[in-house]
Amino acid sequence: MSDKVHSPYTQMGTKKRVEKITRLKIKKFTILVALMDICVIVGLIVINSNSFKTFWIPTAMTTMSHKYLAYTLYDEETVNKIMSENYIEQNTEKVNLDDIVISGDTTTRRYTNKYEKEMFTKDPGNDVYKLIRINESKYKGWLTVIYDPADVELAVSAKLGRVGQSVNTMVKNNDAFVGINGGGFEDLDGWGNGSIPYGAIIQDGQHIWQHSGGSGQLVGFTKDHKMYLTNDDPATAIANGMWDAVEFGPNLIVNGNVSKIHGDGGWGTAPRTVIAQRKDGVVLFLIIEGRLPGYSTGATMNDVIEILLRYKAYNAANMDGGASSTMSIEGKLWNRPSAGAEYGGRTVSNAWIVKNNSGKAISHPNKNDY
Repeated sequence: MSDKVHSPYTQMGTKKRVEKITRLKIKKFTILVALMDICVIVGLIVINSNSFKTFWIPTAMTTMSHKYLAYTLYDEETVNKIMSENYIEQNTEKVNLDDIVISGDTTTRRYTNKYEKEMFTKDPGNDVYKLIRINESKYKGWLTVIYDPADVELAVSAKLGRVGQSVNTMVKNNDAFVGINGGGFEDLDGWGNGSIPYGAIIQDGQHIWQHSGGSGQLVGFTKDHKMYLTNDDPATAIANGMWDAVEFGPNLIVNGNVSKIHGDGGWGTAPRTVIAQRKDGVVLFLIIEGRLPGYSTGATMNDVIEILLRYKAYNAANMDGGASSTMSIEGKLWNRPSAGAEYGGRTVSNAWIVKNNSGKAISHPNKNDY
């Protein structure tokens, strides 16, 4: 066997190939480093822009378990400054219950805008409620129009104080047709199971629950089905006619007058749940889907107020949002929550539900129709 002989030309060619490959690797690495530098520079520009700060900080600070995200990017002074510029100056008027006149007539009326026509053009065979799809450029959601406020009730977890239940379950357990989540609850590190609701709960005219951490604002309905918003203590509220209520907020509309929103209100952009009533007694359940990139980012308080005003809401209050925002239709999860969809929605403490107390005709909606 003879040894393989490498000529000087072969060795020179190999050396050139190695040098070429090395230069190519250096070039690729240089481009990668340059791109990383560009990303860092763009990132620094973005996070230092006031618009991003105004979006990021209130959105993080209004969650129960992700406040650290605000302090990850910004110091305490910056966080405090942004939060001081974004807050809600609530309408402190006393609700005038006499303004709510429940006519019960949803068939013959003059429409003042296209949204009223949409509301009162009932689904075939359904005189109890109507679903309306909310489809905006940055967020999506659902509005349920409940024609008779006598059909609206408060449901609570069957094991209140021990474990929560999904809105789906509460709808099924109460033979209801529609449900949305209500007040907030202890949610340590985002793992709360809905067992311990914050503040007070009034059900059927009885003060059934009290716990610390509430907002001090009761949101509910009187025995004659008028939406009642008050800062009174539960005993006083009951004496004044409160029948069902949870303690949450803030109030968004009182007697037709909107609370003043500074910036984004300090509540950021997120999934939302809102309950409202028109002057004619019609009740509105609004759910905004959010924290779903590419589908729906969520809404600010100004966004939901704008929607409510389209449909002539006269009194309205914010309910628990975020991952808790859930709408159930006939025991089926209807919206896309930001978490817990695989379990039929997050477990919560209470829910506003719609029954058919007056025995009207009711049809069964198909999600494919929306």
